[in-house]
Amino acid sequence: MKYYIISGEASGDLHASNLIKAIKSKDKNAEIRAWGGDLMKDEGAVLVRHYRELAFMGFVEVLLNIRTILRNIKFCKSDILAYKPDVLILVDYPGFNLRIAKFAHDNGIKVFYYISPQIWAWKKSRVKKIKEYVDKMFVILPFEEDFYRSFNYKVDFVGHPLLDAIEPVLSRKKDKDTFLERNSLQHKPIIALLPGSRKQEITTMLPVMIQIISFFKDYQFVIGASPSITEAFYENIVKDSNAALVFDQTYDLLHNADAAIVTSGTATLETALFEVPEVVCYKGNFLSYLIAKRLINIKFIALPNLILDRRIVKELIQNHYNIKSLKTELEHLLFDDKRRTEVKEAYAELKNKLGGKGASEKTASLMIEYLQKGQ
Repeated sequence: MKYYIISGEASGDLHASNLIKAIKSKDKNAEIRAWGGDLMKDEGAVLVRHYRELAFMGFVEVLLNIRTILRNIKFCKSDILAYKPDVLILVDYPGFNLRIAKFAHDNGIKVFYYISPQIWAWKKSRVKKIKEYVDKMFVILPFEEDFYRSFNYKVDFVGHPLLDAIEPVLSRKKDKDTFLERNSLQHKPIIALLPGSRKQEITTMLPVMIQIISFFKDYQFVIGASPSITEAFYENIVKDSNAALVFDQTYDLLHNADAAIVTSGTATLETALFEVPEVVCYKGNFLSYLIAKRLINIKFIALPNLILDRRIVKELIQNHYNIKSLKTELEHLLFDDKRRTEVKEAYAELKNKLGGKGASEKTASLMIEYLQKGQ
């Protein structure tokens, strides 16, 4: 069968690549054309557009890049029609993907959605579009099944694919010395800095992160750098801060870290699954933040907090994201044994709630089954 897959960011590239691998193991004749990243390409997808060309975040930023976005949508539609896939598989990235879902539906193409847009946080009206244009929805957070049920829409909860993604690293015997030597790092405890995968995020988040380095002289601060961003870009920000850069080794970094400072997003859950005490941060364009504050209806921004429905990790948002607050919370995570124990106990609960491993395999099996049955 022919599959057309669209992912618009780094986390989607990771999960879509594992899905592609699972699909190919079950459908030996699978042909896959995709928008995504290097990981999807490595699994054999023919890459049409890289997510680097698509990653615009925030209301103001989207408006500033609206012409590029509209050009991409137009090209995507024509490319889908030319390819004539058996199914269009959308991975999160709702602003773009829901438009494409309507187009595909109107043109008689089956639409599957893997990793639901976070419509439970804002724009619940999008449920109507999903019910109308999406044939099957595969969700990865346990509360999403109940959310959609409340709108009389049946979805498949498949478990969280991060449990599979991190397993190869967790299953390896921890060898911190090898990690340090491979990356020319000092023999000191590590604090991981995860400033995001987009230039816009990194420019906003990283300067504050590196300003606290001088307060923790017994530790080394290591940045989990995105492979899609150049070293020169990072170096221009960190300059003489003594922060080290480690490219494309975020999981190895977390596996060896004592604590982490993490920009809100999928990385907050990855950090929790590696059982690393973390402080979660977010700061955006002021106007975008004001708009989001009015529209978004959730108690937390960190995925661990959302899933457990209580605050287990500290969130520093907008003006609260500053050197003083960051230093205080990091001290708690490093030196307060009671706090570290509380966090790690909550992480164990979190893992249980996410279900077992095998999300990619389960999703691929269901997708192929539904396609064979014509559902």
